[in-house]
Amino acid sequence: MGGVAEHEFVMFSFVHLTVVLLIGFIIGLLYCQRRRLQENVSKLKWVERYFALSLLAMDITYHIWLIVTDRWGLDDALPLELCSISLLASIVLLLTGSRYLVDFVVFAGIGGALQAIGTPVLDMDFPHFRFFHFFYTHMGIILTGLYFVWVKVYEPTFKGVVKTMLIINVLLPFILAVNWLFDGNYMFLRMKPQNGSLLDFLGPYPWYILSLEAVAFVIFTIIWLLLRTKGSKRAR
Repeated sequence: MGGVAEHEFVMFSFVHLTVVLLIGFIIGLLYCQRRRLQENVSKLKWVERYFALSLLAMDITYHIWLIVTDRWGLDDALPLELCSISLLASIVLLLTGSRYLVDFVVFAGIGGALQAIGTPVLDMDFPHFRFFHFFYTHMGIILTGLYFVWVKVYEPTFKGVVKTMLIINVLLPFILAVNWLFDGNYMFLRMKPQNGSLLDFLGPYPWYILSLEAVAFVIFTIIWLLLRTKGSKRAR
């Protein structure tokens, strides 16, 4: 990993758009095959576990890389970003099938991962390991949420939207404290990312945090409206 040239990632470059199209194709494939997968859902436990372990292995390898390259630090390597939390929730969801995690993965996970893939905060381009880690784990979060809706036949509810917003807001004081203690910027609660993101359209600090709350609620609601008719009201 360390011998690969570290090229700077360029947003909306050919490589970026190609990956976005590839992820879109995989999502479309999952949707088109949902009926067939539903018929064999009882046989997919090993696939769920294998996918969960692959996400876990990828993330562990990422932290090993951070340590080996002297990049790991309490200020930016703890799993306290929204997508980091969603990744852990996705892994546990795939391993356990716990219905208590579905709403968070579907709303916070899909909503956050889509934004991250669209406007990546990433400093390594293809073919660096970090590039593959970033897109594989974010794609994994999205696929996990959609899999539980389209294949496991779980219908998100508006109550789930509210619950997810409450969970995020309960986490915020803790993350603010960690940012203060370790001079971090988890969830971008101290400043915006330097290479541009959705936050650039939400006003100056600290007002963009309030704007982000409203945007998150709108995005979660849109996800609910798009997915709510895809299955029954409970996970199997």
